[in-house]
Amino acid sequence: MMNKIIILNGPNLNLLGEREKEKYGNITLKDIEKNCKEFAQKNNIDLALFQSNIEGELVEEIQKARKEHHGLIINAGGYTHTSVAIHDALKILKMPIIELHITNIYNREEFRHKSLISKIATGVICGFGTDGYLMALTAMKAYLK
Repeated sequence: MMNKIIILNGPNLNLLGEREKEKYGNITLKDIEKNCKEFAQKNNIDLALFQSNIEGELVEEIQKARKEHHGLIINAGGYTHTSVAIHDALKILKMPIIELHITNIYNREEFRHKSLISKIATGVICGFGTDGYLMALTAMKAYLK
């Protein structure tokens, strides 16, 4: 059986490669998605990718995931620290969830140290740059075995 995994990206991640290059580097979201698709193809993973700057759209994708996917990886961006709606939607899922951040949120501003997702997540990957996406897929693949 092919594992079905979705990667959700929140606000401002569509601007990777343009914004705060000292923190996020030059790699774009399209580059990340290409690398993830290549990994998925080589590893028998049916991968869906979604990005939105709109909280409600992310909530809707999380709700759909409960019937369409086996695992969810989420980089909620700024919503990590503020969205009770995303927290509540994730709590409904009966599947592994990996919280992902490009930077180490605990080495940044104090308000970023609190995640509303971490207590729900199966695991958290942060601080490894865009390589974290492939790390998350590798971890999810192993977890779903």
